[in-house]
Amino acid sequence: MLEGPNLNLVGTREPHVYGREGIEHFLPEWRESCAAAGVLLEHQQSNHEGVLIDALHAARTTCRGVVLNPGGYTHTSVALRDAVAAIAIPVVEVHLSNIYAREEFRRVSLLSDVCVAVISGLGYRGYAAALDHLIHR
Repeated sequence: MLEGPNLNLVGTREPHVYGREGIEHFLPEWRESCAAAGVLLEHQQSNHEGVLIDALHAARTTCRGVVLNPGGYTHTSVALRDAVAAIAIPVVEVHLSNIYAREEFRRVSLLSDVCVAVISGLGYRGYAAALDHLIHR
């Protein structure tokens, strides 16, 4: 599970858009449900594009799939898109808010066409749905 820029501030950053709980509230439950399915859940958040690209490159040999919330890089990063396209494992793009109901520039994802699914607007339930999809894929 990879999260991009500013997602470390969820819970305090625009809670009316992103919610009042950060990911650390949900990770223990997800790790437990993943473990029950025989899956180890790893999580990383970075505000740096290159760190996310390196994590995707590493995931191609160590993971069966990736849940990716690219944050603002969704709309700007051809390099992150190319990294997703270059790995041979499924990636589910997730957004806490409904990017299609927000500002015009947020409605375009450079990554969607190289991901196996896109989940947008379900808050952290979207991450759980993405994990479920990857586990049962």
